[in-house]
Amino acid sequence: MPANPSAVTAQPVARLIDELGRLPGIGPKTASRLAYHLLRTSTEEATALAEAILDVKARISLCTVCFNTTESDPCGLCGDPTRESVICVVEAPLDVVALERTGQYRGRYHVLHGSLSPVEGIGPDKLRIAELLARVEQERPTEVIIATNLDLPGEATATYLHRLLVPLGVSVSRPASGLPAGGDLEYADEVTLGRAIAARRRL
Repeated sequence: MPANPSAVTAQPVARLIDELGRLPGIGPKTASRLAYHLLRTSTEEATALAEAILDVKARISLCTVCFNTTESDPCGLCGDPTRESVICVVEAPLDVVALERTGQYRGRYHVLHGSLSPVEGIGPDKLRIAELLARVEQERPTEVIIATNLDLPGEATATYLHRLLVPLGVSVSRPASGLPAGGDLEYADEVTLGRAIAARRRL
């Protein structure tokens, strides 16, 4: 009879595997491989990793203007006076990184931290939508680009935001075709993403 895995795995290792398995995209096998890799590394390397994680948690927060991750408030992008009076709405901080890599966009951002998904219990109150509307009324941008992902939750979020933004008298657009349907912005290459932003369409 095969041995019970929990009986042959030391409790600290099992705990590490369990914690690593909570990370997105990390399954049980990958979590185990990572845990045993960390066991083989030197104490200095393991300590450096632990300190980097603690440093991020201690020093990184959300910008109170755009809600992107930042070490200062407001963030460098919001505090840059040369940025254009356009707001690009994205789902996650990684989308800001992806768009900045294209070099095609020189406006500002607003990070929702998710998309509408009734199945998962994510409604408008769980996203930074109220803050976006207040910001649009205050800043009066020339345009709002809704660059949510091209999957069902992203499209539903774009439609919902469009309905709320149009009465505010702001021009609303969506990135042009060229991005793969059902794909996430963070996985798009710079050329495709840059062209999509440059050739965005009005809603």
